[in-house]
Amino acid sequence: MIRTSTIRISMIRRAEHGVALLESLLAVMILGIALVGTLGLQVRSIAALSDAGMRAEATVAANELLGIMYSDMPHAADYALAAGGTPGARLSAWHAAVQERIPGAGVVVGVATNAAAGRTEVNIAIGWQRTSDSQRNTHRIKSYLTASKP
Repeated sequence: MIRTSTIRISMIRRAEHGVALLESLLAVMILGIALVGTLGLQVRSIAALSDAGMRAEATVAANELLGIMYSDMPHAADYALAAGGTPGARLSAWHAAVQERIPGAGVVVGVATNAAAGRTEVNIAIGWQRTSDSQRNTHRIKSYLTASKP
């Protein structure tokens, strides 16, 4: 009787040869899939962070221009810039600073003065493209400037 149980145990052990190796390979495969997923998330988060940084730069630049224009209200129309146009003398320093902070930025500044309402509408659009194969992003700001009354 002892002999029969020994034979059965021996047969079970032979049938289990390689199972540990198979389990190890399966664990390595699952770990590899998890690492590839994690790397994909990391790449996307870096891209999103870069776009957020560019958007913040565009917001700061637009606010700077609004401040410059407010302090020079009589010449507000001189700050207008069409798409692909050359900036005028009053806008050139600001435009150069934007190009330095946001490489390849496209800037459009629309200025519409409404004398009857006593205000000037300013539309600023700053566009950028992070990489050649990514989509073009545009940050738009519309603001109204009103001359302060004494």
